[in-house]
Amino acid sequence: FPALSSGVGAAIALRFEGAAPQGDDVAKDSGNGHWRNRIIEYGTRPASQFQAHPRNWRKHPKAQREALAASLNGVGWVGVVLENARTGHLLDGHERLWQALEQGDETPVPYITVDVSEDEERLILATLDPIAAMAQTDAETLESILADLRTSELVQDDAALDALLHRIAAEANVPYGEYADETP
Repeated sequence: FPALSSGVGAAIALRFEGAAPQGDDVAKDSGNGHWRNRIIEYGTRPASQFQAHPRNWRKHPKAQREALAASLNGVGWVGVVLENARTGHLLDGHERLWQALEQGDETPVPYITVDVSEDEERLILATLDPIAAMAQTDAETLESILADLRTSELVQDDAALDALLHRIAAEANVPYGEYADETP
């Protein structure tokens, strides 16, 4: 975004540098006048107060569970679980909730509640992760980030985080220090 000096790109870059839009500004900033803000609540609640979606089709293998545990243990919460007010089902964050429940039923979990119909709920459930997975890797930028992290105290003091970054580097085919030629 920094290279963009006008038009929509500049507006996006400015948005990231400034405060998030509030109230009526949300509709104005959408550019098309019809995107609705479906978020009705946010906060923190005990893990036991959430309900997994019975049709969650995403499964979390051991490696992903270990990676998320390393991230939560190393940094803490930086994302939320997403809940539909109408059904009470989670739409996103099932593994984060599972990790919290492993720490105890009263573990505080940050959440966002949205108000969507059951059809919209199914659409979100079916598309949220796949849309995110469409992103492509900027190998040069990732390599730079990993190089900085590898020498940070945060990673040097945590073997699980180091292993996670090594795996990310290997999957993206970018070097990660002396381990660049090894497979995770």
